[in-house]
Amino acid sequence: MSTLYSKFINEIKPSLKDDLKLPNIMMSPALEKVVLNRGMGEAINNSKVIEETYQNLYLISGQKPVITYAKKSISNFKLRAGQAVGCKVTLRGNTMYEFLTKLFCIVIPRIRDFRGYSTNSFDGNGNYSFGIQEDALFPEIDTDKVVQVRGLDVTLCTTTSDDAAAFHLLKALGFPFRKNTN
Repeated sequence: MSTLYSKFINEIKPSLKDDLKLPNIMMSPALEKVVLNRGMGEAINNSKVIEETYQNLYLISGQKPVITYAKKSISNFKLRAGQAVGCKVTLRGNTMYEFLTKLFCIVIPRIRDFRGYSTNSFDGNGNYSFGIQEDALFPEIDTDKVVQVRGLDVTLCTTTSDDAAAFHLLKALGFPFRKNTN
């Protein structure tokens, strides 16, 4: 069991119940899943980009990604329906908490001039999305083999539909939000 998950069960969940004034500990918000996504517009011209993206997401997440395909043809972008345009992977359970531990302790501290993520990226349903500028920050990626710096999108999905409760949950888990300087 991940240390972050045991901390969530033993410390964070009871404190969220008290902070949010919930009648039952089972009503405390929790993380449901983490989705890693990378759209590759340049894959239209170069099919090797999808293979590289697939391999990098596999190394980062420890799970096989799913290749996403275009639903419609768009002539201005030279895009055809059914053409590979990206990769995504969904993490749940212990794998999710291990990824978050790696993200909070290794990857985010490596970001230069990092001042925290904005609190404005909640979607209104308790989910939070943010981007990582370069995947070479992950320890699994060999920086000597990186051809081009690429980022990825991360979405943290919670069991609550309230952004304030989701904020309390992520803050308690150790997510680095930007400090308000008014």
